[in-house]
Amino acid sequence: MSDLDLRDLAAFIAVARTRNFRRAAIEQGVSVSSLSQRLRDMEERLGVRLMNRTTRSVALTEAGELLLAQVGPAMSDVDAALQQVRSMSDVPSGRLRINAPGPAIDLVIAPMLAPFLAKYPQIELDIVMQTAFIDIVDAGFDAGVRYGEHLAQDMIAVSLGQPERFAIVASPQYIAQHGRPNVPQDLLQHASIRTRFDSGAMPDWEFEKDGRVVMVSPKGRLTANYPHLGIKAASDGLGFYAIFEGYVRDAVAAGTLVSVLEDWLPPFPGPYLYYPSRRQPPPALAAFVGFVAEWRKGRRSAVSSPGPGGGR
Repeated sequence: MSDLDLRDLAAFIAVARTRNFRRAAIEQGVSVSSLSQRLRDMEERLGVRLMNRTTRSVALTEAGELLLAQVGPAMSDVDAALQQVRSMSDVPSGRLRINAPGPAIDLVIAPMLAPFLAKYPQIELDIVMQTAFIDIVDAGFDAGVRYGEHLAQDMIAVSLGQPERFAIVASPQYIAQHGRPNVPQDLLQHASIRTRFDSGAMPDWEFEKDGRVVMVSPKGRLTANYPHLGIKAASDGLGFYAIFEGYVRDAVAAGTLVSVLEDWLPPFPGPYLYYPSRRQPPPALAAFVGFVAEWRKGRRSAVSSPGPGGGR
């Protein structure tokens, strides 16, 4: 053990868990080449191969599986101990890794980042955009962000923002030429821009009014999973696009996009930050949770306060 250090073991566990040198290197904050070299040096010092590598995959050998099983829990205990020690400091520090879907990052998290990092200069944030629902603990994240999914009972969930809603938008030119839908089923007679998730699924568009839920699957010649491409396509007259209202609020106000069927699109809860409850949160995560509470309080106050000339 004298010829190994914790950095060697942390590098090995990162690669063993992710089965991917690139993702592990990002997690460790090093280059892929230096991480690969560290693992090769480690194998040479141990005198045994821990991993079989190809250009596309990483597989643990029997020795690697044994080392991961024995050392992984111990390293988790070491991390927990270090986090407890850091928590004794008056200044929160360390790296905070958060997994979140694109809309939550763009519309809710992004505005918080500069104020948060200014308040806590010793914290490093690592925000990873991912649509699929994952096991954040197994993937090495401190916390995750999701909309409305069922969370495991051992997770703590904290609301990040106010209720949100979807919008169905098209360009004024498209509506002038093809008309405005009056009910969701009318969209079946229109062109649309569809969204495909990373999993390959193409969700139906869901509407609700007076307790009645309607699902439609409009036709479309363009499919994308990047919201700004969909917004551009809608602005260019390629059809209707279903998108979080926050992305298009300014365009609708400016008249470059038209929102339809608003009475069929009720608000839904905003995103939640969630993290494991089985241990004390790391200082950086505890600081972020506290910051979110202050941020939400400030936003509510700003919304409820009357503007100039608005009070009586």
